[in-house]
Amino acid sequence: MAALCVGAIAVMGANVSAMIPQSILAGLHKTRLDGATLDQLRVQVSALREETSRLQRENSILATRFELDEQNGNAVTQRVGALEVSMPRLIEALPFNAEVDRSAFTSSIGEGQSLIYDTEGGSVRIRQQPLAAAKPAVSGAQPLPSEISQTAATPTAESPSFGIAVGPSVTPSLAGKAWEDLSIKLGPLLFGLSPLLFDETATGNKRIVVGPITRLSEATSLCQRLEHVSIACLPMPYTGSPLAN
Repeated sequence: MAALCVGAIAVMGANVSAMIPQSILAGLHKTRLDGATLDQLRVQVSALREETSRLQRENSILATRFELDEQNGNAVTQRVGALEVSMPRLIEALPFNAEVDRSAFTSSIGEGQSLIYDTEGGSVRIRQQPLAAAKPAVSGAQPLPSEISQTAATPTAESPSFGIAVGPSVTPSLAGKAWEDLSIKLGPLLFGLSPLLFDETATGNKRIVVGPITRLSEATSLCQRLEHVSIACLPMPYTGSPLAN
């Protein structure tokens, strides 16, 4: 009878041990310190995997945002460059007798307002003010103004004018190309100024002199802006021969 009981207990023990998970049996055979250390390592490894996955997701999001910002910056740079090249040409292409619609008013522009923008070589100040009141139309035909002579401007003793010599000295055959490159590169900084060719007695070459500028201080200030963008510049009197097209 005792043998039968022992055999039944052995069979039940074998079946129960097969139903228990292997990790529990392995834990029963380990010491208390070893079991706690392995469990802690498993928890830490799982936490590190989750943290790595989170960092990878954040890195992917940041990389996408950086690419979008870079694309937007390139688009803005291209638009500004296109405006710097096209605006002076559009203004020069306007006819001399082009009229301005002075009847259009905006209530958002007041007196004395100005905006300052930082540019290469300095800053640009834009002053905004409302247009003058529209004048009534003049009855009858208005006589045309007399033709303006195309001779180059020369300084006089009563009203001396100044200019700035920009760029290095060039030969007469390359002066036109040099002026075209300068006008494209500098853009609005030379708006309203005309080029002349000044003879250099030492080398026999030419210097491009841009003007006229009323005050010497304005010519010096403009030269400082051009020197910040690595353009050679020197204030001097506005004299020379017209630049051939």
